[in-house]
Amino acid sequence: MVEHLELPRPLRLIRCTGLSLSESLGLPLAAYFLGAWLGGRNAGLIAGVLAIWLTAVIRKMACGSVPSLLTISAIVLTLQTVVVVATGVFWIFLLQFPLGYAAMFILFARTARGPNPIVAKLAAEVVALRHPAYHPALQRFFQGATWLWAGIFLVLTAGLGVMMVTEPASTFLMLSTVATVAGTVAGIGASVLWFWSVLRKHGLRVQFSPA
Repeated sequence: MVEHLELPRPLRLIRCTGLSLSESLGLPLAAYFLGAWLGGRNAGLIAGVLAIWLTAVIRKMACGSVPSLLTISAIVLTLQTVVVVATGVFWIFLLQFPLGYAAMFILFARTARGPNPIVAKLAAEVVALRHPAYHPALQRFFQGATWLWAGIFLVLTAGLGVMMVTEPASTFLMLSTVATVAGTVAGIGASVLWFWSVLRKHGLRVQFSPA
C-alpha cells in the first residue's frame, strides 16, 4: 500500500479550522469586547480568560481531551491577564508581550525532542491532517518544525524585550505587531516548504479523505 497523508475535503477542512480558531481566539475575543463594554479593560480581560477556560473544561468533559491550540491560548491569555490586572504600571502592561512569547517558546521547546511534538498535534487538530504513524521522516520534520517555531518565539521574546526598553510605547506597539506578523508569515512559509520537500523526498503524497 502506498503511504500517504490525508486532509479533509475543502468544506470540512474549513469547518475544522474555523472551529479550532473560533474556540481558541474568537470566543475569548468576543468575551473580552463584551466585558470591556460592560466594565472596562480589566473586566474584559477576565471575561476572556473565563470564556477560554470554560471552553477547555467543556472540551475535556465532552471529548476527554483539550486541543493544543486551545491550551496554548488559555495559558498565554491567563499569563497576560495576570500581568495586566495585577499592575497599573504601563511598562509592566507592555511586558505581557515578551512574556507571552516566552511562554510559547517553553511550550514548544519542551515537546520538540519527544515522541509527540506540538506541531504534529496542531496539524492534526487544526487542519485534521492524518499521516502514517511513526514515519521516521515525518517524525523528524515535526520535531524540527517544533524547534523552528520555538526559535521564532525565542527571537520574538528577545526582540520585544529589547524594544520595550529602547523605544517609546507607541513605537513598541507598532514594531511588535510588525515583528509578530513577519515572524508568523516566515514560520508558516518555511514550515510549508520544508513539509513539501520531505513529502517529495520520501515519495509521500497528500490526498483528500473519503467523504
